[in-house]
Amino acid sequence: MATELRNPPGVVISMTEPIRSFLTSASRDPSLSQELQEIASDLSSEPNVPYKSLRTIWSSSDITAHRPSLIQLLSGSEFVLTSPKPREKSQELKARLKKLAEMAERNAYAELVKDITPKKETTEPFSSYKDQLGFGLHVALTMFTGYLVGYAAFRALFNHSPAMNAAGGILGLIGGMLVETFLFIIRTSSQELRNSTSASKQKKDQ
Repeated sequence: MATELRNPPGVVISMTEPIRSFLTSASRDPSLSQELQEIASDLSSEPNVPYKSLRTIWSSSDITAHRPSLIQLLSGSEFVLTSPKPREKSQELKARLKKLAEMAERNAYAELVKDITPKKETTEPFSSYKDQLGFGLHVALTMFTGYLVGYAAFRALFNHSPAMNAAGGILGLIGGMLVETFLFIIRTSSQELRNSTSASKQKKDQ
């Protein structure tokens, strides 16, 4: 209870001479408990007083001992507005804000040096739907051609055996797929080599 009366939640008022005089007298009032006397003594030296504590001491004091009215006691006093404590940010929010700050810093740096740093060529194979569709059709045509070539070759070699003809067609299909894979690797390597050469040339020009 002592802690609640020393720092209670609620309204806080400014100290005035009537309030200080009353609290000083209350600290020596035998009609009050030892606890209330100590609280009154402590509050008498403070710049502000919790209204709840003051009212508790006032209502417990001896009414016959020239106790001032509550209106007289509060006359000239003002409300003291205390600012709430700032909310602490969670660790997750702190990490997110740090990440956003780093992203903003990187973007600002990129914007600052965009006229100095050479632009990177980001041309990639099959970067468009048209390229992907054309490559798919080309692979299918090559594999089909390989199947026909293998089928015809095995048909000529094994006297029209259906099983061997089919095996030859499958081998031709696999061969066509391997050829397309090899050509794809060559095209990709050539594109990367051109991009690397272009970037090196731009750096030399600077």
